Amino acid sequence: MGSNLQEEHLILKRFTIDANADLLIGYTARHFPHHHVQCCYECCCCGYHIYHSLTAAGWEVLVVNPGDIARGNKQVTTKTDKVDSAHLARELQAGRLKGIYIPNHKQEQFRSLFRRRNDLVKSLRRIKCHIKSMLLYYGIVLPETYDNVNWSKDMIQWVYKQRWSYAPATEAMKSRLEEYLFLRKQYLHVGNELRSYARKHFKKDYYLLRSVPGIGPLTAIGMLAEVGDIRRFRNIDHLSSYIGLVPSLHSSGEKTYSRGITYRSKRLLRSYLVEGAWVAAKQDPSLMVYYEERKGCDHKKLIIKLAAKTLSRIYHVIKTGEPYELLKP
Repeated sequence: MGSNLQEEHLILKRFTIDANADLLIGYTARHFPHHHVQCCYECCCCGYHIYHSLTAAGWEVLVVNPGDIARGNKQVTTKTDKVDSAHLARELQAGRLKGIYIPNHKQEQFRSLFRRRNDLVKSLRRIKCHIKSMLLYYGIVLPETYDNVNWSKDMIQWVYKQRWSYAPATEAMKSRLEEYLFLRKQYLHVGNELRSYARKHFKKDYYLLRSVPGIGPLTAIGMLAEVGDIRRFRNIDHLSSYIGLVPSLHSSGEKTYSRGITYRSKRLLRSYLVEGAWVAAKQDPSLMVYYEERKGCDHKKLIIKLAAKTLSRIYHVIKTGEPYELLKP
């Protein structure tokens, strides 16, 4: 990790050090004792443990999104740790950097379990495709009653009972089925743990979120894990921007173009909100009226607007502390 020590505009030291907060704290204490330290670093795979360690040592720390750092041509054409650290130091000294939100340990570790569930969903989807592709490869037709998203115990037993000409194919399918059953068990276990933890540690907010039409257990857990305390947002516009339910605009002169929904988002959570918006439109009479009045519009744009309205209801119930009540249109 390239580091750049600077006092006002004077560069004191440039050096390379491992991504270890204790090493950096020790080095600074030895060579620059009694100094008040401000520092910043780009958010990366190391997470936030460096931030917490440096903050505990009394440092002022900013963790910045690499996409939010203004870069000149030199930083684009010549990207090295030395150039990046020097540029970050100058930007920090000039006060042009804005740090991202840092979750506390409780939320951070809750979020890890939530994301683990999504990893298991992907793995289950993958192994299901492998099993079905192997059946297709050998010309084994899956009965129509079993050919659906939800695999029953009868379907698994049917696959187990298939007879193969030689032992290698039998072992291959057996291995795939055992992997599926293991992943399925993990998926159910993680889901139960998420619901149990949310009800125990975020009981009030969890049930407030569940009162909003279209917000099921998983979406409520996602809001708590990915966003944390919704009350920290000053208004619904900031929350919508954080999740990614806002358009990406380009304005030049008198012309303004919309490039569609922004790519900066909490993608997983945004997808859950969009899925929940379809349910909300059926359960909430006012949303149904809104949908019926615009039914001829682009459905993709319309569902995003419904998701934004659902998010607005989420913000309202959390801010007021009162469950959502369905209103007649």
